Amino acid sequence: MQPHEIQPDTKLCTILGYNAQTGYTRKYFNKILKSQGINATAIALNITDEHFDFTMSNVASSKVDRMMIEREFQQKAVHYCDSLNEAAQREQRVDFIEIEEGKITGYCLDDKVNSLFEKPEFLDDQIRFIAKMMLIANRWYNAKIDTDEIPLLIGD
Repeated sequence: MQPHEIQPDTKLCTILGYNAQTGYTRKYFNKILKSQGINATAIALNITDEHFDFTMSNVASSKVDRMMIEREFQQKAVHYCDSLNEAAQREQRVDFIEIEEGKITGYCLDDKVNSLFEKPEFLDDQIRFIAKMMLIANRWYNAKIDTDEIPLLIGD
């Protein structure tokens, strides 16, 4: 989705990372939404290490209510969460956060990705990553999860 396509009814979420604007998270997440005709988009917030602490310390009191965390900040983000799902506790990293009533909850999707596939041990990192984007799009915007579409998303 291009900036001029964002309308008042467009649903928004955020991605936090070094290159969030041009990274794979935004590319695949928005591709999944667009392919299903969902009027939502991920807004990228490019930051450096020196801005991470300030950003995460203030996110609970901001207008942001859902944020994907790029790989470079996934471990650091754990320390800003008020609670973590079981996988995030075990792995000590978060794929995304949600903010509700000023409390940050961090989620790692490794277990959910594994449950989507008959033999998850044979998955490569790209397939796992796109499956995570599908899971987040489903959670936030009711996008359908169809793992058979992953090769098509990669090929585009």
